[in-house]
Amino acid sequence: MSQWLQPSEWLWNVKTDQPTYVHQWVKQLSAIEGKPDLVVYGAPISRSSISVSGASLYPNEFRRLWKGFATYNLDEDADLTDLKVADAGDIVMHTTDILLSHRRIEEVTSEIVNKYSESITSMIGGDHSVTACAVRGVKKVYPSERIGILQLDTHLDVRDPADLGPANGTPIRQLIDEGIVRGEDIFNIGLHGYFNAKPLIDYAKQHSIQMVTLKNARKAGVVESVKEALSQLSEKVDRIYVTVDMDVLDISVAPGVPASTPGGLSASELFDSLLVVGKYPSVRHIDFVCLDPSKDSPVAETTKTGVYAWLQFVTGLKLR
Repeated sequence: MSQWLQPSEWLWNVKTDQPTYVHQWVKQLSAIEGKPDLVVYGAPISRSSISVSGASLYPNEFRRLWKGFATYNLDEDADLTDLKVADAGDIVMHTTDILLSHRRIEEVTSEIVNKYSESITSMIGGDHSVTACAVRGVKKVYPSERIGILQLDTHLDVRDPADLGPANGTPIRQLIDEGIVRGEDIFNIGLHGYFNAKPLIDYAKQHSIQMVTLKNARKAGVVESVKEALSQLSEKVDRIYVTVDMDVLDISVAPGVPASTPGGLSASELFDSLLVVGKYPSVRHIDFVCLDPSKDSPVAETTKTGVYAWLQFVTGLKLR
């Protein structure tokens, strides 16, 4: 595997034949026998964030706090240990060179997707700039395939990289402008309020991005809106990449994000949505981005919500 992947060896000090907690169940990629069902890897970068962000801390905190979660989902009567989940570790970021770090994310994603073509991939960010890098990496492996994106986000992320560089506010525009993803193949669910300037809305409309405001999603039902987006995408694309910006959550639920806002999703709306996402066969890749543990409260509610959200996706995958 890539020279830019660093295993999280400090986590693997518990050996048991009957894992009951997540840290006992997830294995290092090198220790997995056969093909993993899911490969998780970290992209700890936040220097490319428009707002001050410690999102680079999240992959480490994500793994640290998953020790508090069991491998059994009571609500769905699902034992997750039937799945082989492998942790490839974190991509080594350059201390100061953002572009080099972005190239490493693209390169490592390509290697993982190519080597484990039958596995689902799950990247833990990092700020939202990592999404453009990962989708480019997927496209390198499948250049003839049409990739769709389901984006759960408060923001469109279509700011102009000519003004900002490849920052966390630009990944969707990068992918559209580079011809990697068509605007019509992007659904954004969670947009609300006063957090997207009109020129950004104009760009989204010009490129036919499917904008589903949170107000309209709630009228139809958030889960139903997610199902409809996945259904429409599946009819026209070869694979779906899901990106979950944790600032889609309401500030009262998730204070630990760089751009927290009032009026966002509840935790239960996100959890129910990700259960559906995990069940959907066309979903092959997912990332979780923009969670900043340094902005979290002492009880770490945002980080714990992030781990729970990931486990909901994994439960959906188990129920496929």
